[in-house]
Parts: sequence; C-alpha cells; structure tokens
Amino acid sequence: MKEENIRVVNRIEDVRNTVKEWKNQGLSVGFVPTMGYLHEGHQSLIKKAYEENDRIVVSIFVNPMQFGPTEDLDTYPRDLERDSKICKDAGANLIFHPEDKEMYKNDFLTFVDVNGLTEGLCAKSRPIHFRGVCTVVTKLLNIVYPDRIYFGQKDAQQLAIIKRMVRDLNIDVEVIGCPIVREEDGLARSSRNIYLSTEEREAATILNKSLSKAKTLIENGEKSSEVIINQIKETINSEPLARIDYVEVVDNLSMEKVKYIEKSVLVATAVYIGKTRLIDNFIY
Repeated sequence: MKEENIRVVNRIEDVRNTVKEWKNQGLSVGFVPTMGYLHEGHQSLIKKAYEENDRIVVSIFVNPMQFGPTEDLDTYPRDLERDSKICKDAGANLIFHPEDKEMYKNDFLTFVDVNGLTEGLCAKSRPIHFRGVCTVVTKLLNIVYPDRIYFGQKDAQQLAIIKRMVRDLNIDVEVIGCPIVREEDGLARSSRNIYLSTEEREAATILNKSLSKAKTLIENGEKSSEVIINQIKETINSEPLARIDYVEVVDNLSMEKVKYIEKSVLVATAVYIGKTRLIDNFIY
C-alpha cells in the first residue's frame, strides 16, 4: 500500500529508522539521489521509482565534495519548499535533506574512486567531481539501504561509474538508468538551465541539434568516430554563444574512446553556453 504523506528529515538516524521500519514490514525501497532544484527529469525518476517500489526516499543534498574551487557550489539553486511539493506529487515518502556536517565530519578522510572510467569526458574539466559523486553515493547507499537506486541517462558517465562501483564493491542494490527528459525544443532538462538568459536559452538548443544530426549519420551507416565528432563540432561552432568543452564517442561500458562504431557507444558532448556548462548525449 502506498502512503500519501511525505516527511522531511535531516538526520541519518531518522532515515535509517524509517527504512528499517519499512523493511520489517516487507516493503521495498526505491531511492533517488538529487542535489535539489528538481525538474521534470528528477520527477520522472521519482515516478519510475514509485512504479517499482513500495516506498520512495529522495535525498536533496548539494554535495560540496563534487564541486571544484571555481564551480557554482555557492550559487547552485536551492528551493526545498518547491522540491518537497514535486517529490510529494511524484509519489515520494521521505526526503533526506542533511546539512554538510551531518554527511561529513570535520576529520573526514575516506573517499571512493573508480579509476579508468573517471579519466575522460567530464573528468577532464572537473577532475575531482566523480570522486565526490562516488563517495557521497556510497554514503547514501549505506544510509538508505534501498533495493533500487535511480539515475538519469543525461549524466551517462556518472551512471556507468555508479554501476561499476556497485558491481566492484558488491553493494546490494539495483542501479536503474532512466531516459533523458527534454524540453519541447529538445534541450535536456537540467537544474543549471535556470542560469541561461533568454538568448542563451535559445542558443542552448544547439546541443541536441548537433547530436540529432550525428545520430542520423550513424543510422545512415557512418562508422567513423572522427567523422561523427567533426559533424557535431561543426554544428555547435555555428552558434556564436557556444564553446565546446568536449565531443567524444566512447564505449558505452568502459568509457574508452573508439575509432569505429562496432558495438554500443556513447556519443557525448559538454558545451559552455555563456558561462553555463551543459551536457547531452545519446547511446547507439
């Protein structure tokens, strides 16, 4: 039986006690980790978790460990009241909204790294990012102990890393990736879209346009990564407000670059629109 009420808790102990009570009743638990300022993409994850589990936990925690010194930790959008309504409407039962000090003691020393998968793509410009992601997700899994955890495909590298981390560390949870949710004009939903001016918001559609052209190339038989990458770059560079961080074609599991498409690949790009860094991708 589903519950209609939703609680917001700040302490690890309260999450563990609640989940323990659910498990003692034989209920399954789905978990959606977020940094808040939720949008339709997050909402789709919560709804998917609602379909597949008896109880849903959503964490809202802007994890300082995954932000570099020049990144937007202090300005990252936050709105717990708005997020709580979105969580409730999507079917969540519990929101875990801890303070930094609840997650990281002053003498915190332990980190989780996944070597190899964390060296390319977004890791080039955000070198500490995935160590922070892996560490906080491991902590959250140890706090919530869910049956299933849900991530969006927009963060494809993150999803691959989490799947490998869970496998390698024998963590008893099913990792579920969910499709990218897009605006009507194709822009992938992101909490950082709020940073875009009206002009930049229009310019940002170039990401999906470039990937759509690349996908058509592949569907028409193109196997050369170099040709595909050049097509994407040419399209993105036609937009004056866009500045490419990377365009890559990599193996969908290992995240290693491939010269020719012979099995499942991830075609991914990161682009600055003004000062805002956006990512997008597709799997073929």
